[in-house]
Amino acid sequence: MGAFEYLALDKAGRETKGVIEGDSPRQIRSQLREKGLIPLNVEEVAQKESAKPGSGGFKRIQRGISSTDLALLTRQLATLTRSGLPLDEATATVARQTEKPRLKRLILGVRAMIVEGHSLADGLGKFPHVFPDLYRATVAAGEQSGFLDAVLERLADYTENRQQLQQRIQLALFYPIILTVIAILVVTGLLTYVVPEVVKVFADTGQALPLLTRIMISTSDFLRDYMLLLVLGLVLLGGGIRHLLQQPHAKKQFHKSLLKLPVIGKLNRGINTARFARTLSILAASGVNVLDALRISGEVVSNIPMREAIHEAALRVREGAALGKSLERSGYFPPITVNLISSGEVSGKLEEMLERAATNQERELETTIAMIMGMLEPLLILVMGGVVLVIVLAILLPIFDLNQLVK
Repeated sequence: MGAFEYLALDKAGRETKGVIEGDSPRQIRSQLREKGLIPLNVEEVAQKESAKPGSGGFKRIQRGISSTDLALLTRQLATLTRSGLPLDEATATVARQTEKPRLKRLILGVRAMIVEGHSLADGLGKFPHVFPDLYRATVAAGEQSGFLDAVLERLADYTENRQQLQQRIQLALFYPIILTVIAILVVTGLLTYVVPEVVKVFADTGQALPLLTRIMISTSDFLRDYMLLLVLGLVLLGGGIRHLLQQPHAKKQFHKSLLKLPVIGKLNRGINTARFARTLSILAASGVNVLDALRISGEVVSNIPMREAIHEAALRVREGAALGKSLERSGYFPPITVNLISSGEVSGKLEEMLERAATNQERELETTIAMIMGMLEPLLILVMGGVVLVIVLAILLPIFDLNQLVK
């Protein structure tokens, strides 16, 4: 039995769509006709979600789901499983509770695999673009160990904590970005519209304008004459940089350069270290093999040199080396994280030390971001005020000179 999404016409000629379960598209069409509907299109959910050639030879874009939806889905599934509900009934209940059609059909697609006798991990594996390796490997380990409810609870905590961290970072960046955009728009408006109108007053006086005023007039004329070309150049420059960073070697060098920058490098290391430690912690606590856990944890790290360092550490661990010492050789990971991992290996409490390292790194990251934002916001205001002051002085200086001539 599978989950099928349909598009049909009712008796009034209106289009209606939905998701129902059945053995084949033919059976689904029969069910729709019995309900008085005229089926227009019936497609299996798993087939619809998978990438395949579409019209014109293009591939259908694979979309995941938001962190919020994934966290909520996991929490609901964990709660229902802990209450003793079978997986097929638990997934059906979660599907009924969701109000998003796409999420509903994804859950029903997973349920269809469970009804056919497959495991929950196998059902999730039908949609790898929605449920990442970490998610599927953790669920598989929970099913094999017989502690799926506890593993799902831990996975729900992980997804919720990661979502909250992302939201805190986004909220911290929101105000500075808005302030920067407004400052650029205000200064551009002053230079392109206000300054030219004001300086017309001094054009016919024959008076030698101050240097600051002449610079401001030249800047204003340049923006008015070449604004479109400037915007086009910036767009082309951005596109060129983006294309260059798609090349593996250039992208790797760029990521390596980021790690060397004073503030950005610390933030980059902190974000990736916290993500790595948290992921490895939940995988190790769920009973996933340490080498598989390192492989999956490395994939969640966005910085290429740090990801390669994790893969190299996994090779050394395979040969019998300690994980903490292997990570320390790269020099990319904070000493406190490396020391906590080493302590966990010696004491036999690696999962606990990994979780402590992740928590410590996340707190340090939040403190650093708060400090940077606290300094950046007044700095942006001062810079904007300084630019406006320069524009005002460029306008007032000729007026002061006229007053001197009159006297």
